Amino acid sequence: MSLSRRSMLLSLSVLTGLLFGCSGDAVTRMPDLLYTEINGQARQLGQLKGKVVVLNFWATSCSTCVKEMPRLIETHNRFKAQGLETLAVAMSYDPPAYVMQFAESRKLPFRVAMDHDGSLAQAFGDVQLTPTTLVIDKRGQVVKRYIGEPDFAALDDLLARLLAQPAG
Repeated sequence: MSLSRRSMLLSLSVLTGLLFGCSGDAVTRMPDLLYTEINGQARQLGQLKGKVVVLNFWATSCSTCVKEMPRLIETHNRFKAQGLETLAVAMSYDPPAYVMQFAESRKLPFRVAMDHDGSLAQAFGDVQLTPTTLVIDKRGQVVKRYIGEPDFAALDDLLARLLAQPAG
């Protein structure tokens, strides 16, 4: 295959991923990685298996991230009693002091982690665009990837369906 044809196919793959909310190299299972919450507590992603998870990659410098955060809070609050876990992962380039100030001033009701070395973003398909939101089912399968602000009505419908399913 010629280099230009390969480049064209790669470009089409990326464009398709952006249009349809996924990427060609997107992971389909939640990896069991160590992460650190902004309160300093170390956790394993594997501890979230058996739960429906909204995993949101964001940055304080991202205007869309800041705009969508109240809706993410509403979604979390609406479904947390049914077992929803929400994890907001601040990108590696985001200054920790900014992330902590944002989380405190907005009273974020869910877990917030710093991706200090970019390993979480890398593990989930080399996330570079913010916001990127992943929905993970109780089996640890990534079932939806939103690049940009999610359609929150569709997200609510998806979460309701996933939370109603039995674990396992």
